[in-house]
Amino acid sequence: MKLKKFGGTEKLVYDMVLPVAEELGFSIWDVSFEKEGAYWYLRVFIDHENGITIDDCEKMTRPVNQLLDEKDPIQQNYILEVGSAGLERTLCQGWHFEHSIGQTVKAHAIRPIDGEKEWIGTLASFDGESITVTSDEDKTVQLTLSDLSYVKLYVEIDF
Repeated sequence: MKLKKFGGTEKLVYDMVLPVAEELGFSIWDVSFEKEGAYWYLRVFIDHENGITIDDCEKMTRPVNQLLDEKDPIQQNYILEVGSAGLERTLCQGWHFEHSIGQTVKAHAIRPIDGEKEWIGTLASFDGESITVTSDEDKTVQLTLSDLSYVKLYVEIDF
């Protein structure tokens, strides 16, 4: 995996909607602008220390939609979605990794590394190109980001 860099549209939207999010007490976890099938989707993922509710998404959607309609920064038609970054959010930017040190993550490799493809443990460090994950058994592994397909926060749910 590569660390995500905002494309031009994503960066433009991020800069436009950040003040709205901050005014409402939210942070922006990510912005994506992707084509899926015949449609373009502009997704703004928000976060808050107490979590995000559907009402929070609605509070953010209204002013963001109004702002985007006024400024009209995107030429093609698109569908706006505002949502929570989620409990098991993907770490895709450098600050995501730095912010998540000490939390439990799941890292998944593109191909097996020493016979393993998946690691779950505490994110111990991030140096810009690799992460160190420590498991419950105090087993430590250093993983190069380019060998991984994703790294996500991990929440074990007992049923």
